[in-house]
Amino acid sequence: MRDVWKFSLYSLCDSYKSCNLEFYLKIAAVPDWRLRTVQFNMEKAMKRSFGNGTAEFSRRAAGVALALGAIGLATAAPAAAQYRQKISNDLSNCYAGSGPAVMVTVDNIKSSDGKLRVQSYRAISGEWLKKGKWLNRIEAPARQGTMTFCVPVPAAGSYGIAVRHDTNGNNSTDISKDGGAMSNNPSINIFNLGKPGYKKTAISIGNSVKSIRIRMRYMGS
Repeated sequence: MRDVWKFSLYSLCDSYKSCNLEFYLKIAAVPDWRLRTVQFNMEKAMKRSFGNGTAEFSRRAAGVALALGAIGLATAAPAAAQYRQKISNDLSNCYAGSGPAVMVTVDNIKSSDGKLRVQSYRAISGEWLKKGKWLNRIEAPARQGTMTFCVPVPAAGSYGIAVRHDTNGNNSTDISKDGGAMSNNPSINIFNLGKPGYKKTAISIGNSVKSIRIRMRYMGS
């Protein structure tokens, strides 16, 4: 499929005579997840050739959008849209043959009060537990004992999973009552304020489904 869209973009460049050598190199090197950038750069190249707002630019830009849409590129989401995705707990995403995803089994849930929140992060220092940098979030009413969640991830790589039991469902952290847990079950205590480093929580996820178990901990008990 990658060769198909590359050929299509090269053909568009040739027919519109609006792409320089630099843009050809961009087409050859751009990864699949940055297809929106490809479209942006093509339109930028046409602006240089025809002038933004001209009838010729508008006609050819529309042609680019249609051509990219025809091969499934125009709807590619920008990288920023990978963050803050609230999703349902769809266990079918963790069936055999699915992925990449992580099947998270959460043990030692203290009560059925409130709700559980499961969030995934990239396992890098600039994103792990940083505000607004979570990838997917699943929330569900708490059930005492054990619960299972399926958390898809954007691609194979290193990730961390954080789980919080909001016992009164007020969306605020109450250290004396709420529970917390993370992938690899690192120590959570008052000294690290419940925030172990990303290296201690990082798990490697391939293109299939990885299963992990997380044990809830409650500082007030």
